[in-house]
Amino acid sequence: MLDFKLAQPQQEAQQDADSGPDNQVYDLIIIGGGPAGLTAAIYAGRARVKTLLLTGSLPGGQTANTDIVENYPGFPAGIEGPELAQKFQEQAGRFGAQIVVDNVTEVNFSTRPFTVLTHGTAYQAQTVIVAAGAEPRRLGVPGEEKFFGRGVSACATCDGFFYRDKRVVVVGGGDSAITEAIFLTRFASEVIVIHRRDELRATKINREHALANPKIRFVWDSVVEEILGEQTVNSVRVRNVKTGGTSVIETDGVFLYVGMKPVTELFAGQLELNEQGYIVSDQRQRTNMPGVFVAGDVQDPLYRQVVIAAGSGAVAAIEAERFLEQHSQP
Repeated sequence: MLDFKLAQPQQEAQQDADSGPDNQVYDLIIIGGGPAGLTAAIYAGRARVKTLLLTGSLPGGQTANTDIVENYPGFPAGIEGPELAQKFQEQAGRFGAQIVVDNVTEVNFSTRPFTVLTHGTAYQAQTVIVAAGAEPRRLGVPGEEKFFGRGVSACATCDGFFYRDKRVVVVGGGDSAITEAIFLTRFASEVIVIHRRDELRATKINREHALANPKIRFVWDSVVEEILGEQTVNSVRVRNVKTGGTSVIETDGVFLYVGMKPVTELFAGQLELNEQGYIVSDQRQRTNMPGVFVAGDVQDPLYRQVVIAAGSGAVAAIEAERFLEQHSQP
């Protein structure tokens, strides 16, 4: 997940920012350090494309916050998410990609070479791959913002340890919610999954594991309407969507997994977005701006799988290389 901040106008930012190393123009800048961006860096570096990867504040993206990845090919016993992310990064570095942990604040795709600004540095490149990913959605209920970081979290891998022998609530019914609920049973005495439907949306194997876990209890057909507490969270107010009845469930923590939203605010007005805010591209990962490509969850509202993100990153890098060849100076 990248942490994009609001930027000052392009002209001011250009004046305040230092130029990139030796004022060089890269062949390719990749925005985002998740599986899509790192795979793109591997392919581009191996093709001898001068590549800069700007990871954002979380190298590895959502994978770095995932406990176990069981369905990535080549790891039959599964692999911890942070370890897989580290292997991606090591491989990208091996092939010569320059990796910088920094947040992008502004882009200018109106002219080539394109300009990408971070906090204090302006970089330029002939092509760009946007692999900025997606971030967890919020509930938008009273108490959520107040207690975020003080009992409300969207990362069980990050914060689960703090709930040893405590009761926690997980909101959601998809794969992210269920895999994280299972993970939280390592620490919590009880995990209560609150889901607005009467059955889980998670894949069958995750459903089976969760339903068989004695530490997990389900509250069906219900939504969280308020998160309550004093200094920290102590309960949630829940409404049954079928009966309209409300109840209060005591809990020490609330973990949110109610979907993702693409990190695309930075690109609005320059790249075409669909109604959901995802970047529009063709099958070759090309956007409406020639020379700008896209990969990963920032353009994929359906699958959100590591292997699919990695595949789209490979396609984007191959297409960027072809674009460079076709538009190279004679």
